Amino acid sequence: MKQTVEIIMYHYVRELPNTRYPDIRGLLLSHFREQLTFLLKQGRNFVSADQILEAAHGGTALPKRSVLLTFDDGYLDHYTNVFPILDRMGIPAFFSMPGRIIREKSLLDVNRIHFILASQPVEKLLPMTYELLDYYRGKEFEIPSNKDLYNKLAVANRFDPEEIIFLKRLLQVELPEKLRNVMAGKLFAQCVGIPEPQFVDELYMSLEQVKVMQRHGMTWGIHGYDHYWMNRLTQPELEKDLAMALDVFDGIVPKNGWWCCYPYGSCSKEVIRCANRFGAAGGFTTEVRVADLEKDDIFELPRLDTVDYPPRSNNYLRYQEGEEE
Repeated sequence: MKQTVEIIMYHYVRELPNTRYPDIRGLLLSHFREQLTFLLKQGRNFVSADQILEAAHGGTALPKRSVLLTFDDGYLDHYTNVFPILDRMGIPAFFSMPGRIIREKSLLDVNRIHFILASQPVEKLLPMTYELLDYYRGKEFEIPSNKDLYNKLAVANRFDPEEIIFLKRLLQVELPEKLRNVMAGKLFAQCVGIPEPQFVDELYMSLEQVKVMQRHGMTWGIHGYDHYWMNRLTQPELEKDLAMALDVFDGIVPKNGWWCCYPYGSCSKEVIRCANRFGAAGGFTTEVRVADLEKDDIFELPRLDTVDYPPRSNNYLRYQEGEEE
């Protein structure tokens, strides 16, 4: 029997029109409920990450039409909105969050950027960003011209236009880390205007909430410590990042046999080897396909996105050619 599983990726799950940031890109909670109903009506079988590991290593085979739900970044949404539904319905799921959120109570740059983009139109954000680049260029940092940066980074993907991708890549990875932090902090203060400690409490779940979910059967994995692009770190930096993340989640994530959820899908052979040395047994990427346990490396399992399924779209059908009936 063909061993395939649809692994679905989620981030924000909230009733967006009723929140302070209705333009954040996420899934309506009502749509999440509809999606679960749709999957059940389609005869999907919800499986756990542990079941996938067992099947991949020759144990009990996965049922046909298997689905694993995965939730990235540790948002409070996952505890207050998602977890009660999953717990009531008896649906297992996989969760991961960067360790720095728990250890340092600090806002991740990736989330600063999300809420900056949700607070101002891109037409206003671009000149604000260019002004900051012009201010810092040549003072302490060697920065290419704004035009060169835009031409290099502004490549649209299936979710975002080129202007948004430019801002994301610029502030996530292109600039030196110190400058990224400064610029993201300034833009957040200008555009969002909420003190970051307050925002952290509103956005993320706590360690105690993580423990409650684990006690109720939810699986937790490692999403790095700082939410860095792992494939851009040196080996010592990657080892430090993984070691710190594992320390934060000691007793929640097993020391051996844990799952690595690569931030931004930032997987490489070097990252896999390092994660394996630290006890990882598998990993989730952001490549968009149905996972095939007979063909895919267990450390490079692809995932579809929540927007690929009803009620958002029927894109999932593109990836089901040859599925066994």
